[in-house]
Amino acid sequence: MDTEPVTVTAAYRVDPGRETEFYAWAIEMLNAAASLPGYLGGGVMGSGQASSEWHVIYRFDREVSAQGWESSLERARLATRAGPFVQEKGTQRTSGLQNWLKGPVRPLPPPPKWKLWLVNLGAVFPPVLMFNVLVIPFLEGTNFLLRTLALCLGVTAMVTWLVMPRLQRVLKKWLYPPLQSIRGRHRRMAVDGPKQGGKSGWNR
Repeated sequence: MDTEPVTVTAAYRVDPGRETEFYAWAIEMLNAAASLPGYLGGGVMGSGQASSEWHVIYRFDREVSAQGWESSLERARLATRAGPFVQEKGTQRTSGLQNWLKGPVRPLPPPPKWKLWLVNLGAVFPPVLMFNVLVIPFLEGTNFLLRTLALCLGVTAMVTWLVMPRLQRVLKKWLYPPLQSIRGRHRRMAVDGPKQGGKSGWNR
């Protein structure tokens, strides 16, 4: 809806060694956007030394305000000035509050298969053992297919609702170490302030 807040995230590829210039340019862009009606806030996010991808995030009170900034002469002038060392890779537009709170998010790579195998083994073995010891002996007189069905129903229910959610919470840092390194980097950027190779700056 036109009355919902709008978040515009612009992705840029920055030439190596020009990060400090880009950061200053991005802050100038945000300051220019702040002079327009409907601007709610914004920020700059860098991906660290291993990547040259950066994001500039603008937040407006509605779609009309965002379009006003994108069509403004000041934005066009600043965009032209950054041409020699910045390549715009595209923009993402979202409405509402959820994406503004999260910021730009990259999907994490899946855990290695051997880790998934160990987690699945740890989730399946205890319920199977429990059912074989406590339940299956009482079903010895029933049909083999019915016993197997009862085992599968009981084990899958326990794994899905009881065991696996708890294992994922306990082993999250082990399964997804990239997530921990990203959080740690963002904490360091927030404490250290804007430094070359990994920056995060916000204004309101």
